[in-house]
Amino acid sequence: QVLLVESGGGLVQAGGSLRLSCAASGGSFSSYTMGWFRQAPGKEREFVALIRWSGSITRYADSVKGRFTISRDNAKNTVYLQMNNLKPEDTAVYYCAARNGIGLGYATAQYDYWGQGTQVTVSS
Repeated sequence: QVLLVESGGGLVQAGGSLRLSCAASGGSFSSYTMGWFRQAPGKEREFVALIRWSGSITRYADSVKGRFTISRDNAKNTVYLQMNNLKPEDTAVYYCAARNGIGLGYATAQYDYWGQGTQVTVSS
């Protein structure tokens, strides 16, 4: 069983930055594709970014491309999401997820383990 714990969320003004962290334990972190998803009130959970096990491949949703950066430190079993130039529409609960499979994963159903989420609120 893999345990994922997110941290780093909070309240920030539009244009500000936050860095989310997701610490993993109990599994083979360095072999997983890691993803970040978010869910705003009344909306479905949506893909934000992913990073392959080696860190060599990253993908982003169009809505965050150029503003968010995903990275990982396999020695620390941690994945990060640096969020810059935040907008009110980025307000959501952010979840990290681990995928133990071949290929990239953009859908929630493709991920095997989930964290509890961390709230990000961007004020205008």
